[in-house]
Amino acid sequence: MLSYENKVILAPMVRIGTLPMRLLALRYGADIVYSEELIDWKFLRSKRRYNDILNTVDFVDQTDGTIVFRTCLEEKEKVVLQLGTCNAERALKVAKLLENDVAAIDINMGCPKEFSIKGGMGVALLKDTEKACTILKTLVDNLSIPVTCKIRIFETPEKTLEVVNKLVNTGIHAIAIHGRTKDERPQHAVHTDIIQYVAERISIPVIANGGSKEIEKYTDIFKFKEMTGCTSVMLARAAEWNCSIFRKDGMLPMDTVITEYLKLAVDYDNSPSNSKYCIQNILRDLQETPRGRKFLECQTLEQICAIWDLDEYCVEKQSEYQKKGIKGRWQVSPDELEPPNKRIKGEEVNFEGVIKLKVCFIRANFNDIDLPKSQLHKWAGKNGFKLPTYQTHQVEKLFCSILSFNGQKYTSTFWEKNKKFAEQGAALVALFHLKVISEEDLIKYGSIIK
Repeated sequence: MLSYENKVILAPMVRIGTLPMRLLALRYGADIVYSEELIDWKFLRSKRRYNDILNTVDFVDQTDGTIVFRTCLEEKEKVVLQLGTCNAERALKVAKLLENDVAAIDINMGCPKEFSIKGGMGVALLKDTEKACTILKTLVDNLSIPVTCKIRIFETPEKTLEVVNKLVNTGIHAIAIHGRTKDERPQHAVHTDIIQYVAERISIPVIANGGSKEIEKYTDIFKFKEMTGCTSVMLARAAEWNCSIFRKDGMLPMDTVITEYLKLAVDYDNSPSNSKYCIQNILRDLQETPRGRKFLECQTLEQICAIWDLDEYCVEKQSEYQKKGIKGRWQVSPDELEPPNKRIKGEEVNFEGVIKLKVCFIRANFNDIDLPKSQLHKWAGKNGFKLPTYQTHQVEKLFCSILSFNGQKYTSTFWEKNKKFAEQGAALVALFHLKVISEEDLIKYGSIIK
């Protein structure tokens, strides 16, 4: 069972705590890694699938095929899923889905963002300690893995301890305490005295958080640990800026960290947008340099990798994955929608006489001028044909478009997450059958599905 004694931990960070960054932190020396906060209802509309190409476990949103959470064996004993919830029943359903794939479940009671508060999550739970305790007790009593929570301090050490004692009495294994109140932000000083006051008076491990301003190198982590009197330390921004902060042998240059992060992003088919966001937070002010501005113009993972001389590695890996069937998101069709006995909202689609091919449109692989519809319209005009028309069908949150052109109809059997993507997918099928593009082009675009 996961231990919280004398650990150095990667904190939960929105959009940062995805699989590549978690693995990088572990390889640099982090003992435990937290996922970004994930909301309960996202899991409740997802399905667990094993990805035999990446050797990962994927929780797939059944409305559009996107990945809610991806994990792998390397982190299984060290990854904590942080859950955003305000309901004990929902929290338990989600925890049961994840129980065999993560090392622990953490309930977020520290997020001060408006989204969390309006949903009754994050710091809103600290105003309703009865509900907070019910959620924690329900999980503790029904799970085989540790349950923890992460909170912010109150204005006084006494009030903080009062609430913490209630949470501790639910049977949780550890508690992470961010040393700022719900109204304070990173520019405010962290209240190490309040964290220490609590740590000295409770019996379970306390994880100190909020000290990134004080932590510039590995040895600073333990100075912060001593200042707070805590069992362990959790790092957010210091790790976000340079994940090698976890290295006992000293931090690595920024470019080395980015290169090693990008390799993991490629290896685990991480989305270009998420990978770009993580690198933006490493570059920080350097985004204003010539190289930084060039990076900001990137739309694909290959373009990002090229800046750090990894474009060949990216192309080879993506080609390998695409030939095996990876498309950046799982295929979801209307007959797979959950629950299966629910009456599906939508219309029957007649595919009779329609040329079909299973391709998906991956926006990141196209720039604004070479979109499939643009290519087809240009080819039609050049050859004196009327422009194609599109009839798009919707079933629940999935879309399929049938393209009519020069007396023939075309469609992709890959249901898309919006109307525009469905039309682009149909255009890809038409371009292929008209021999405007080849199968090699489809593979290059990462679009064809065997």
